[in-house]
Amino acid sequence: MPITLPSPEINDIDLAPQGKKQIDWALQDMPVLQSIRERFLKEQPLKGVRISSCGHMTKELAALAITIQAGGADSMVIASNPITTQDDVAASLVKDYGLAIYAQRGESVDTYRRHVQLAVDFEPHIIMDDGGDVCAAMKNTRPDWCDSVWGSTEETTAGITRLKALDAQNALPWPAIGVNESKTKHLFDNRYGTGQSTLDSIMRACNILIAGKTVVIMGYGWCGRGCAMRAKGLGANVIVCEVDHMKALEAVMDGYRVMPISEASTLGDIFICITSNKHVIDTPHFAVMKDQAIICNAGHQNWEFNYDALKACSVTVTEPRPYVEGCVQADGRTIYALSQGRLVNLTAAEGHPASVMDMSFANQALAVEYLVKNKGNLGNHLMTLPAELDYNIAKLKLASMGIAIDSMTPAMLEYMSSWNMGT
Repeated sequence: MPITLPSPEINDIDLAPQGKKQIDWALQDMPVLQSIRERFLKEQPLKGVRISSCGHMTKELAALAITIQAGGADSMVIASNPITTQDDVAASLVKDYGLAIYAQRGESVDTYRRHVQLAVDFEPHIIMDDGGDVCAAMKNTRPDWCDSVWGSTEETTAGITRLKALDAQNALPWPAIGVNESKTKHLFDNRYGTGQSTLDSIMRACNILIAGKTVVIMGYGWCGRGCAMRAKGLGANVIVCEVDHMKALEAVMDGYRVMPISEASTLGDIFICITSNKHVIDTPHFAVMKDQAIICNAGHQNWEFNYDALKACSVTVTEPRPYVEGCVQADGRTIYALSQGRLVNLTAAEGHPASVMDMSFANQALAVEYLVKNKGNLGNHLMTLPAELDYNIAKLKLASMGIAIDSMTPAMLEYMSSWNMGT
């Protein structure tokens, strides 16, 4: 039997009224997830299923949590990051929805890890992960329960990287759905959500003009594309740094300068790391940066730029604004690090807009339902949500926007299915 969960751990239950307003604000812009929630209420596809969820405790995640609850699940939710929790939302989920929430903005790393273990010891049938920590902890600390896990879902590129490593070693102990690989996730959430929220957070934290600045984008995946596009739209000169020849070529064709970080380090005014890798900006790069250069991270892990090394090579560290640390170097230059190297768009701003998370979390909800319906029939490997579910989300999203599209005529269908029609 799973452990009996302790009382929820949140910062301030009195914030619940404001949190309820925030959740209601998000729900009105999440029609696809709302339609899934209404169906879940009727069909109860998750009845009796234990689910441990790990995610950034935002008003949008709240919409997903109450959708899973509506499906009949016995669920608990922990934060996927120590400093991205919106405390008012956490309070509302406890007070207004009766959910078991373990998320506190500013919680220590030890508290975060204890919450991860709590999610593991709940003995979930399904793990909804964000970054892979719960799945890794389950495999490392509760191997006795791994065979009883029906499957997991993963929201992020960073988490999928970890699952791919397990899969490559034939060590994945259950079926895993990489939600981030769904087209209605990475083509929209990563590109438009991350692009907008990252630039928004930099402007909120620093109150600077982006136009005329040189912005260096570390990584040209879908999130990097979005950040580059938004920076360019705000008038920045954009440089892209990449390790993948194909992505670098695409960045050139999209109109950006491409060069190694060793060259870009001397040119950038703002550096955005979004690679899902480690220490892509490090001590040699800090040594040649401009005075008042700004560095931030929009990837899941807090080590994309070497924040600890930057602090170590600084003679003093000031805090001129919330989420901004001025790291003064021995030669007098100041390098500004945002949000302690953690996800800047979820600390200095509010994360992605609800309208784009509507599709991402619709994928999560449908992925959980798919794992439950196909319990025992899926191999222990990393997979993507079936294409028909992905396209149905796109169809529902367009319908909610009042947008209609064309259909193929019988002649078109005949042509598309024929091999014998030609000049």
